[in-house]
Amino acid sequence: MIKASKHLDIPVVVTEQYPKAFGPTVQELDISDAALTLTKTKFSMLLPEVESLLKKNNTKSIILVGIESHVCVLQTALDLLENNYDVHVVADGVSSQNPSEIGIALQRMRSAGATITTSESLMFQLVQDAKHEKFKGISALVKEYMEAGKVNQILQRVGGGSANL
Repeated sequence: MIKASKHLDIPVVVTEQYPKAFGPTVQELDISDAALTLTKTKFSMLLPEVESLLKKNNTKSIILVGIESHVCVLQTALDLLENNYDVHVVADGVSSQNPSEIGIALQRMRSAGATITTSESLMFQLVQDAKHEKFKGISALVKEYMEAGKVNQILQRVGGGSANL
């Protein structure tokens, strides 16, 4: 979704939960163009600086991805919904150290009013039409993501590992 956001000129906001203990954002995720990058100890990323940026940009809808789905993502979604934002949680863009937490967190967010979607569905929703000037780039990202998913499935079958592509 970071690549899609860059391609579609959608601002990206990155927060890192206590990087002193958990480390920074992994280098496989290129956050160099993020509109805002903050460290935090609060579980929700709805910090004053984030709120200011959202208001400045007159943001109405938010796309959420990240970890931990049942802590930071969940609390961010709940805070955003409470503040009348339209929240879209990318199901294949959230994770947890404890995989059994993911489905429960997604259900809680859905019950609270968030839209649960997938990266592919969301990317095509953002361009809306194959005639959109950025459709080819988005279509290429979808294909790239599908190929990475196939590699991950193969690796998980043969050795329990995963690849970050």
